[in-house]
Amino acid sequence: MKRIQVTPRPNWQDEMSRIGFDYHSIDGNYWQEDACYLFDEQEIDTLESTTETLHAMYMQAVGQVVKSGDYARLGINDTAATLIERSFARQEMSLYGRFDLCFDGKNPPKLYEYNADTPTSLFEASVAQWYWLQAQTGELANADQFNSIHERLLVQFGALKAQSLGEFFLHFTAVSRSDEDRITTQYLQDVAIQAGLATDYLDIGAIGWRQSDLNFTDTQDRVIRHLFKLYPWEWLLAEEFGQHIASSQTNFIEPAYKLLMSNKALLAVLWEMFPNHPNLLPASLNPNELSGQAVKKPFFSREGANIHLQYGNTTLNTTGDYGNEGFVYQATHPLPAFTNNHGQTVYAVIGSWIVGNGAAGIGVREDDTLITKDTSLFVPHAFL
Repeated sequence: MKRIQVTPRPNWQDEMSRIGFDYHSIDGNYWQEDACYLFDEQEIDTLESTTETLHAMYMQAVGQVVKSGDYARLGINDTAATLIERSFARQEMSLYGRFDLCFDGKNPPKLYEYNADTPTSLFEASVAQWYWLQAQTGELANADQFNSIHERLLVQFGALKAQSLGEFFLHFTAVSRSDEDRITTQYLQDVAIQAGLATDYLDIGAIGWRQSDLNFTDTQDRVIRHLFKLYPWEWLLAEEFGQHIASSQTNFIEPAYKLLMSNKALLAVLWEMFPNHPNLLPASLNPNELSGQAVKKPFFSREGANIHLQYGNTTLNTTGDYGNEGFVYQATHPLPAFTNNHGQTVYAVIGSWIVGNGAAGIGVREDDTLITKDTSLFVPHAFL
């Protein structure tokens, strides 16, 4: 695994906008095209097998929590627990998720966390970096990319349609004012259409509740039977309409058990179930149970919010609105450091995608600190 300098396409901004990647320059320089991360085939095989191993471990961990009913210490209330148990018992289909991994190409990848409910950077990983690769010349002209995300999504949406006994209409929703969330959701909608599904998109604020027959409805007063939502489960359940979810007939994607998977407190459960596993870092709800320095993370947070990290003489804190539900403590394990084209030190985290039950590809994000935040940059990858 190494970071190499490459020549940006002279018109890359126009090319990215042409494929619908309208937020390529959010914060000025989100998409990076003057470098890429280069892997060999063995490293890709390692990331693929690690991703599928971790996914299986998470499924076992959810089963363990459901069996034990040990929700309280994980910040899960009775309402959420009921939805989790119902969706897990039905084995409702999961579409996708993203594992954030620390990997230097030499040692086993280590799990930082699982973005199981509302993972973003999907369009970048699935589409944008593939178009970038197709335009490469020289050494990279014959390179490949660990990227079957689009194809696997097609299979998953096709399976959803095949499970339906009648017409399958899938609504998609997100917070439309967020370009990243809207484009990610509408990309998934486009894949669903390619898979033969009938679909519609609406802003999450436009979803209605019809008390007469206990159904969520869209702006045309159609019943929402199946809903993909790029909106966190914990937010849904905290809002006024959240009280109606249990009595509705709506099938949610991602399913409610992903609320438990996306809860960082499950890192402690994983360590209890699989102590000293080579792909896990020690984690506990009690900081006194860990030796050495640890990272303090809220059970639920996005984009690196409310993180406290101590590493050597370095202390890093991020702000945010999370943490009321509790914190989990995870052993500090620094990201690999690289030097960017400007001579600055950057740290790279692997976002490894799971679609259904199979590893589907990776994306690489980098930051100038050991905490990957909402200002992280996306750098494409290839392997030889």
